[in-house]
Amino acid sequence: MASSDVKPKSISHAKKWSEEIENLYRFQQAGYRDEIEYKQVKQVSMVDRWPETGYVKKLQRRDNTFYYYNKQRECDDKEVHKVKIYAY
Repeated sequence: MASSDVKPKSISHAKKWSEEIENLYRFQQAGYRDEIEYKQVKQVSMVDRWPETGYVKKLQRRDNTFYYYNKQRECDDKEVHKVKIYAY
């Protein structure tokens, strides 16, 4: 994905929880579609992750404040359907 302005081709909603959905939930809480958009906007090559779980640890919002996340799952089952999955 060499383009600096990648747009998603389609969107679907999550049906059940997975590790991928957990990380998407964290990116979307911070105001981004996913890791691709976060890296584009913030011009970073890596995202801080918990080494034990691989979940996102810290994200910087567009207003430059930070979101810090726990090692454990934060996306409750009742929130899963709100997570959007973008296809490129």
